[in-house]
Amino acid sequence: MQVPHRRLLALTRRHPSAILLIVQLVGLLLYPILESTRAGPIALSAFGITVLIFTTGMVRRTPGLTWLSVCLALPAIAMLVLQAVREMHWLQPWSAALEALFYFYAAGSLVAYMMSDMHATTDELYAAGATFTLLAWGFAYSFVVLQAVQPGSFSAAVNAEQPRTWSELMFLSFALLSSTGIGDVIPVRPLARAATSLEMFVGVGYLAAVVSRLIGLTLLRRGSA
Repeated sequence: MQVPHRRLLALTRRHPSAILLIVQLVGLLLYPILESTRAGPIALSAFGITVLIFTTGMVRRTPGLTWLSVCLALPAIAMLVLQAVREMHWLQPWSAALEALFYFYAAGSLVAYMMSDMHATTDELYAAGATFTLLAWGFAYSFVVLQAVQPGSFSAAVNAEQPRTWSELMFLSFALLSSTGIGDVIPVRPLARAATSLEMFVGVGYLAAVVSRLIGLTLLRRGSA
């Protein structure tokens, strides 16, 4: 009988996309809890580093270039550490920009992985969910950069004049990418509206081109079985 850690290692090898998806979903639950606590910045930076490491490992299994993902991830990790340890919060827009590029590149690598054959494997189905969350995180970090470059880019029903929190921007990103509506967080400046429009376009295109293809291949496999 396999011990638990061996089972987890076997699962990681068989379905690495599932592990990445779980880590990202856990982050969605942790961020709102941690960001208002005293130790929140350190904990969030540590979790951000964890996600970057997991995602870099996932890129190694795709047609994407591992060295490029590492070149994007390492400076971002260094900046996150400086923000947490030295309280160099002025680095946040720079680290957010690198993280946005990293997540977009990782999402593109996963799309290439899913489109590389005519079979829909179990891991590719998990990859579909992981890619969606990677895109959402990438746009959320883009919104962090926008908010730093153009203060007041986003408004909300509560504390409209205050900068939006990470959780609010992540909520906005998921709402836009899934085309479910933007809720109480809205873009008010032209560049912010352009970025949110782009995310809505990417979300619709991803569902139409990638997810629908995987569903079709899955149904085709079941029909021929």
